[in-house]
Amino acid sequence: MDMLKIKGGTPLEGTIKAAGAKNAITKLLVASLISDKRCTFYNVPNINDVEVTIDLCKEIGAEVHWDRAEGVVEIITKELKSFYVPQRFCGSNRIPILLIGALLGRTDEDIIIPTAGGCKIGKRPIDFHIQALEKLGAVIEYREMKKEGAYFAHAHHGLKGTLIQLPYPSVGATENTILAACRAKGTTLIKNAAIEPEIIDLILFLQKMGVIISVDADRSIRIQQPDVFYDVEHTVMTDRIEAASMGMAAISTKGRVFVEGAQHQHMITFLNKLREVGAGFNVKANGIEFFYKGPLKGGLHIETDVHPGFMTDWQQPFVVLLTQAEGSSVIHETVYENRFGYTDALKVMGADIELYTQCFGSTQCRFAAQNFHHSLIVKGPTPLVSKDIVVPDLRAGFAYVMAALLAPDVSNISGVHYLDRGYENLVEKLSQLGANVERVSTCTKTAPALK
Repeated sequence: MDMLKIKGGTPLEGTIKAAGAKNAITKLLVASLISDKRCTFYNVPNINDVEVTIDLCKEIGAEVHWDRAEGVVEIITKELKSFYVPQRFCGSNRIPILLIGALLGRTDEDIIIPTAGGCKIGKRPIDFHIQALEKLGAVIEYREMKKEGAYFAHAHHGLKGTLIQLPYPSVGATENTILAACRAKGTTLIKNAAIEPEIIDLILFLQKMGVIISVDADRSIRIQQPDVFYDVEHTVMTDRIEAASMGMAAISTKGRVFVEGAQHQHMITFLNKLREVGAGFNVKANGIEFFYKGPLKGGLHIETDVHPGFMTDWQQPFVVLLTQAEGSSVIHETVYENRFGYTDALKVMGADIELYTQCFGSTQCRFAAQNFHHSLIVKGPTPLVSKDIVVPDLRAGFAYVMAALLAPDVSNISGVHYLDRGYENLVEKLSQLGANVERVSTCTKTAPALK
């Protein structure tokens, strides 16, 4: 078991390069299974979630060559060798469920997929996935298997394009529906679809592959089955979560960091909130420079939302940033019902944060009157003190790293495997910016308790 030892109090200064997006490449790898053509991906991050996804694809029959140093993956699935994803992949990440959409149109065999996993930030049910896939002609059944459950899916009579109205613009449901629609006869129209940059990246890839696919301004995505598939070369978009995280770390430590590869068009809402808090940034041709330019001011109101709203994965480090801002700010989480559990550790470190079950927003969200703590008020500025912390999920993990960078003494952060899922070479990048951080192995079998 590894942990991070971080001695804070040093401003971050320098340049780092943001990696390819975890939430893009994992879906792109699954999308490659739709055809029997060769797909080459560039700017692939060397992270755990990519490794798990590649293993999943190999299990199905993909031939994969991954040059980790160059960030290049070549994948081709000439034939499907298995339609059963072993139970060991259950809980590994959220990717296995997307295999249903990717494989339904390529086989008339039964597909068996373990239950979805990932970070414990809410229920994240797949009802929307199932409803959409069933409208396309799939038959899906949940069954208990051993100690865990699995989804059995097939389309013995083929898939047929149709109109699908999603109840909520779920990213996963949109992706699954798109993947299945690529092999459905006729045209599929998805309304109220998610339009996150990672989904647009998926759409660009599928168009290169031969799929006739378009996006309308009203959140509608139209997909038509291609007559032929093609080999594809595709460069993965930059990770907008990593870029924002590093930017907030720079600002909160009163430093200056240039994030090479950060893409302005993917971060508009986030950058507006930086302006409101009084932080500095400069958009340049090849990235964005983030810097502290004076005392930060609170008084912000942030509601997380689907794109183009404020991304839910930005709110955890932003809360840490707001602990250093003068005044009170409000965060209303509308995407996941259980995403504030990380604040307990921040409060132990000295943060002034209070949680509420009410909707602190302009309108009531879908979690209203359900007794979930999905609004908070954070007051600042407050000095943070070093503690030993256990990471509960990926994005909370970076929030803890950021808090440790602000605390003057040594903090020990365990549960590093969560950070490995989404941040490439995190220790190296932080060290490159002047942070006093190291990764150490410990012989203990359990993570240190929160003190």
